[in-house]
Amino acid sequence: MLDSLKNIFKQSKNDTQETNSKDELNLLCGLLLETAQVDGRIDQIEINKISKILIKIFQQDQSKVELELQNSLKKIHEPKSLYSFTSKLNKKFSNKKKDLLIISLWKIILSDGKVHEYESNLIRRLAGLLYISDVSCANARKRAQANLED
Repeated sequence: MLDSLKNIFKQSKNDTQETNSKDELNLLCGLLLETAQVDGRIDQIEINKISKILIKIFQQDQSKVELELQNSLKKIHEPKSLYSFTSKLNKKFSNKKKDLLIISLWKIILSDGKVHEYESNLIRRLAGLLYISDVSCANARKRAQANLED
């Protein structure tokens, strides 16, 4: 009986962790794609960069990333609020993880070799909504430029 209760709690904990991981992947994928398309188009280079970031930096499963990217790309033109992304991320992410996110967003923006004025404006707005200072955001851009191939 005691083992049965332990298994129920263990399964419940695993289900919660899986749901949190899926929610996090959905949020990250949506926000990264939103950043990629702010200049009016999404290049394959940007999609590849997003996939690589989600797998390598945010340690998501490759098959789940590919599926989530496909689903998110189908819904890319649906209206979304940046606040809907950032309010959830503020609850889930530490400051360190938010810094990684801003660096990742800069990598996506810089991946096509141009920084469009809408892209830099988006980063400033996101940094503000994520409570990241202008100095930290500028440092994140420098780190992204230095490690663009990652």
